[in-house]
Amino acid sequence: MTLKIRSSALAINFWLSGLKRRKSTMAWTCSGDTNDELVERLKQAGIISNQRVIDAMRVIDRKDYCPRYAYYDEPQSIGYGATISAPHMHGYALEKLQDYLQPGMRALDVGSGSGYLTACMAEMVGPEGKVVGIEHIEPLVELSEKNMAKRHADWLREGRVKFIAGDGRLGYPADSGYDCIHVGAASSKKPTALLDQLKAPGRCFVPVGMASQAIMMYDKDENGVIHEKEWLSVMYVPLTDKEKQYGA
Repeated sequence: MTLKIRSSALAINFWLSGLKRRKSTMAWTCSGDTNDELVERLKQAGIISNQRVIDAMRVIDRKDYCPRYAYYDEPQSIGYGATISAPHMHGYALEKLQDYLQPGMRALDVGSGSGYLTACMAEMVGPEGKVVGIEHIEPLVELSEKNMAKRHADWLREGRVKFIAGDGRLGYPADSGYDCIHVGAASSKKPTALLDQLKAPGRCFVPVGMASQAIMMYDKDENGVIHEKEWLSVMYVPLTDKEKQYGA
């Protein structure tokens, strides 16, 4: 099978992008023709099961945030060396964070890209909650605001969601502590600056590593002690600085 790598960003995700879009229960082949069909297949595959997660992914139409192939279960380029992760990875993240995305809670989405997962998180925390999306590429911050304004401009006006241009590796201390932090790119090491911004209790979901990567879950207990667990081998674009990403 010939892999057609359209960009270096997609090349990092080659093990997903080159797979045939066949219909099966494998995580990366849950593609659908509509948003509802995509969500239903993620549910059938056992990737998502919590009803609040299912409802959020149904409410937030991925097509509003993904420029093409919105319902394919593959990562897609959104420009500037960035990708929107495959839907199954977003489903996994929401499932693992759902206890920390209860109504009224506060979340940080690092590497928020086009704003899709930020929107799902905002749907889950409700009108009394708050989600901050941080992205160091200014045009992507503008894109995420434009995307969200298609259906949820009120979330931006009312402060339920805020998109910030900045270095996500440093988090966003102005609105900490966060009940949960999601990181959408691979940190080269344990993200201590982010963990410092977690509430106690709180959870951080982050891919860590370089050549070899895994999703790490860092749980801060009621006493502020961090417990870490390696969960799933993955391959994400690196969490890097703006100059290196533009050069990708």
